[in-house]
Amino acid sequence: MSYVSINDFKLLNIKCQKYFNLFSKTNNFAQPVNDTKLQQRIGFYLFMLESLCNEKDIDIISDFITDTEYNTHISGLRYEDHGIDAFYIDEDAKEIKLFNFKFRENYKPEQKQSFNDAFVSTKLVNCIMNDSTNGLEGKLRDCVNSANEKLNGNEVWKLSLYMISNEAVPIEHDESSIQQLKTFYDMEVISVCMPQIASMMSIRPAPINAELIIDNDALMSYSENSISTSKSYVVRLNAADVIRMTCRNADLRQDHNCENIDQLAYEKIDFGVLFDNVRGLVQRSRYNAAIAKTLREEPGKFFMYNNGLTIVAEDIKAHPVNGNRKVRISLTGVQVLNGGQTLRTLHDFNAADKSHITDYLSESEILVRIFNASSSETANKIAEYTNSQNSISNVDLKSLSTLQIQLEQLLDEHGIIYSRKNGDTGIDDKKDYRYKISMEQFGQILFALQGNPEKSSNQKQHIFGKYYDEIFDERKFNISQAPEIIERYFDIKKAYASSTDSIQKIEQKIFYIIYMSSVRKDMSYEQCIETLEQILESFDTGGVNLTDARKMIQVRFRDYLNTRLCPLIT
Repeated sequence: MSYVSINDFKLLNIKCQKYFNLFSKTNNFAQPVNDTKLQQRIGFYLFMLESLCNEKDIDIISDFITDTEYNTHISGLRYEDHGIDAFYIDEDAKEIKLFNFKFRENYKPEQKQSFNDAFVSTKLVNCIMNDSTNGLEGKLRDCVNSANEKLNGNEVWKLSLYMISNEAVPIEHDESSIQQLKTFYDMEVISVCMPQIASMMSIRPAPINAELIIDNDALMSYSENSISTSKSYVVRLNAADVIRMTCRNADLRQDHNCENIDQLAYEKIDFGVLFDNVRGLVQRSRYNAAIAKTLREEPGKFFMYNNGLTIVAEDIKAHPVNGNRKVRISLTGVQVLNGGQTLRTLHDFNAADKSHITDYLSESEILVRIFNASSSETANKIAEYTNSQNSISNVDLKSLSTLQIQLEQLLDEHGIIYSRKNGDTGIDDKKDYRYKISMEQFGQILFALQGNPEKSSNQKQHIFGKYYDEIFDERKFNISQAPEIIERYFDIKKAYASSTDSIQKIEQKIFYIIYMSSVRKDMSYEQCIETLEQILESFDTGGVNLTDARKMIQVRFRDYLNTRLCPLIT
């Protein structure tokens, strides 16, 4: 049964069109893309890869795409893709990700992903397994060479094939054909289609409200001080109630009695409750499987084994009922900030069988912390601090800081999307934005401007960690200059795009040019580009053959560049 509607399908098309429009503003096509559906298909590639590869720069994401038609339009070069539309090597997770895309132009609620598409990709997988690039050309050949280099090393790498489509029904992973692929190639086959995609779309939700009735012995209230009228609560909540208060049915969310819990078996999660959750969708997590196992085998112990949920609400009203034996709690603007994976798994377990709600979930309880967070800054800090003990990236944690949200709002006024989370397409869905830039990119630019262009790439993972307070210190960074800084970044990209083909165009060079242009304000971007190429050519590598990328991460190269620039300053 489909979990999605034609409206989800239409919203996805709108989002994909936005991605294409943003990409086309900063990139030239060798062959014009005039067909709307092809534009949406290209946008689909960019959106899904951003969501699944933890990379927000759509220009960098473009380099992951190996699809024949896509690269023909982008570069004019036509190379066979062998059934692999995108290729990404995840250095952090030690995972080689292969992507097969299928973009349907029309919505059919019964349409299922085809396992035949998985077998189309096996020719390329065979090249990887055989450590061979015979018959491969262009970008795909480079990707396979990189993959084989990883697989031949001492580290353990995982090979995954992502089957991605805008169809309503996923592949059955238990199908014998899919199991054969897993066994023969030691390759995980991961299905992503409309039910999962609907959860990735950051369409800003309407406020979600809910009602609860809590026994006095299952509730503890908290206030910051004795005279505060704003209270928060720690409650022991039945898992069936958690399903009810986070489902799509607004009437059920308000029905605190809900005597017939069987009807909850058919309710799906309202992903709006997870809009402010720092975690994205995690596919087939081992933790999800452990949660489901506990629910089935030891539902009475779920409370002890699970960390629970952290919820914030814009307003909380509590009234004693039943002769002060119980408390009725009314929640306005509910958001689940911590425990998103637990919540998803509860709903998935509920949807797996209609008997689960009565047999298991109604027998399980979970710890829920409900904070009154009428202030957005308070909610942001709760999200940051309650997630900081878990394996969440520094970037995701800092995305909730007041400064980063202020940057998003400021840049929105200038027609720039400041992407704090994967899938961001702007605060205003109706606005025609000029640029999109991620938090990571902006941090790299600032780091370069502050005199560290060599660290902007190879120290990227620390920009929102140990270097964050230094880079975003108000004494070094004037937030009002952010729009102008980003304009300069995209102007430099345009200057590179129009430069001679003999110049290798890599992101590291842009960080150096933005630094050089801040030091030498008398030089145009074109002059800076030419000067950087000359300095790269004359740099003494001590007889070692180094690529430009390897040269530019060296402090010695930055110092050499400074000696070449500084004497010219008058």
